[in-house]
Amino acid sequence: MKITYLGHATLSIETKDKTLLIDPFISGNELAKDIDINNLQADYILVTHAHQDHILDVEAIAKRTGAKVISNYEIVTYFENKEIAGHPMNHGGKWHFDFGTLHYTNAIHSSSFPDGSYGGQPGGFVLETGHHRIYISGDTALTYDMKLIPDVIGDLDLAILPVGDNFTMGIDEAIKASKFLNCNKVLGVHFDTFGYIKIDHKEAYEKFAKAKKELTLLPIGDFIKL
Repeated sequence: MKITYLGHATLSIETKDKTLLIDPFISGNELAKDIDINNLQADYILVTHAHQDHILDVEAIAKRTGAKVISNYEIVTYFENKEIAGHPMNHGGKWHFDFGTLHYTNAIHSSSFPDGSYGGQPGGFVLETGHHRIYISGDTALTYDMKLIPDVIGDLDLAILPVGDNFTMGIDEAIKASKFLNCNKVLGVHFDTFGYIKIDHKEAYEKFAKAKKELTLLPIGDFIKL
């Protein structure tokens, strides 16, 4: 599995034969100006909630690639009304796709479209393939529900968590989340894009190391492999 960071909370996840794009917000992110959305491939687009900084490029990419949108019922309906195929989910549910199994998990946040209309309840995903299991939390506060994930779904190879604070968890809460999740390996997202969520990278790495957890903060365009 190859996971490429495309800025903010946007990721490209390549499994054995499918590509999943997570929360595409690229064209509006000055830090991601070297990423051309017209060059991105996607078989599926996973959307955690309806805020603009998570859905901005969904329509353009989905219509060009034919990718199917996977999200909550309200978000999928919104994009189906734009003639984009989708698969709706809701909290506690799972579905077996051709790339693996997705579990739709709880998130504590808000969710509305840029015009203010209702975007359903925010969520996250656990992605299970034949070889790996990763948690994509979406924008969320620290929540005790995270303890249920390894207990009910199983051990994680990676937790993808927001670390920018203010709108989501910060570094300290992400460390606690990793303990709830019983997962030592964390990929940080949702940081540095704008002033409210700029972080001190050195301090973040030091805090994770002190907690005996492994943090990765990728430069935009860089990737990790599992």
